[in-house]
Amino acid sequence: MAMFQTDPIRPAEYRGFERPLPEWFRSAALGIFVHWGPYSVPAWAEPTGELGAVPREEWYAHNPYAEWYANTIRIKGSPAQRHQQEVYGGAPYDDFLDAWKAEEFDAEDVLAVVAATGAGYFVPTTKHHDGVTLWDAPATDGRNTVARGPHRDLVAEFAAATRAQGLRFGVYYSGGLDWHFSNLPPIDRDDAPAPDDVAYAEYAHDHVIDLIDRYRPDILWGDIRWPKAGIEPGPKSLAHAFRTFYDAVPEGVVNDRWGESHWDFRTSEYVHGTAVEVGEAWENCRGIGLSFGHNRNESPEHLLSADAAVRLLVDVVSRGGNLLLNIGLEASGRIPDAQRQTLEGLGGWNQRFGHAAFGARPEPRLQPLDEPWLRWTRTDGSVHAVTDQRGSIRLPDPEGLLDEATARIGEKPIRASRDGDTLVVEAADSAVPVAVSFHLRA
Repeated sequence: MAMFQTDPIRPAEYRGFERPLPEWFRSAALGIFVHWGPYSVPAWAEPTGELGAVPREEWYAHNPYAEWYANTIRIKGSPAQRHQQEVYGGAPYDDFLDAWKAEEFDAEDVLAVVAATGAGYFVPTTKHHDGVTLWDAPATDGRNTVARGPHRDLVAEFAAATRAQGLRFGVYYSGGLDWHFSNLPPIDRDDAPAPDDVAYAEYAHDHVIDLIDRYRPDILWGDIRWPKAGIEPGPKSLAHAFRTFYDAVPEGVVNDRWGESHWDFRTSEYVHGTAVEVGEAWENCRGIGLSFGHNRNESPEHLLSADAAVRLLVDVVSRGGNLLLNIGLEASGRIPDAQRQTLEGLGGWNQRFGHAAFGARPEPRLQPLDEPWLRWTRTDGSVHAVTDQRGSIRLPDPEGLLDEATARIGEKPIRASRDGDTLVVEAADSAVPVAVSFHLRA
């Protein structure tokens, strides 16, 4: 599959979908992800670590992803299974769908917070691996949020609020896993079986077509893979779904988690799959915490602060990518307070210094540093140094690329001078990180 692979191969029948990456996506810099489902009711996982930093032999039984709860509670002897027995008496997972009421959910409020970050696009889950759909998807036999739980078309509410804020709208769809439809054993290792049959491939195809027809998403964000029976061309193939998508949304984009088929951009996750972070067609996704779904076990040490979120965004942009930063909504529909604080802090920084990220490109002629922390970006004729230094800021410029006479913070000129191969900027600004901009020398 293409996901996380360094050299995936497009089959011949999918090469016709290749196209230049649309400028709106390349320049967006930041998207906001939302994971929300019945798993938000128990909101439980072990905060063991980031994907890519936890040993694979420990990952599944000690999964930090709360949205994997339906799988983890089926792994014999796992802490999640013990928790489910002790707290819920071993009740079936679908009891959480009926207990999920979304009683405080206001899509307009959520999207106001999202838009204030400066994000260019928003991607909610429409069906995660538990198989519950957040709209009345075809052939779900009432196992969706319109018939049960919230009794609302949550995808429609997200779509309307997103577009009212002027953002691009995407849909996440888990094509590679559906624990309800497939009725396979729990996943406890990397090579566990996944659904590959014709019945599931056609079921998933019809869901994706329905999402396109109803909501006209700008992004199709698949996950894990696509059932093998659906890769070969045919009336209910993935190729047909992509053709339908691009006909409806010519400027749309798809990610690389649709099996070995087609993609417009690559994806990494936390610190896993970082080998694909090359060029200018990639996106790093992660939660504000260690989980995508809301996890009540997470405390401040597991969460990105606003400053850490700023650094992550700038680092990703300085290397050519976009950041897709996830919110795990509470079952009620509220943004958890700590996550809201991170988003608001990120938005506040972007209001002042977003010119160093949005629409920016890497500046490879100037080298990043980790101590002191320093990243470089470029927009048109300006170069931006984003650093955590205070007071007297020292910026290496060995090739003399930067015109010190044009130094500024925002629109405010500041004093800069040369000390050999280094520019010294006197900045009293209290914001950290701070973005200092220069024109390039003629």
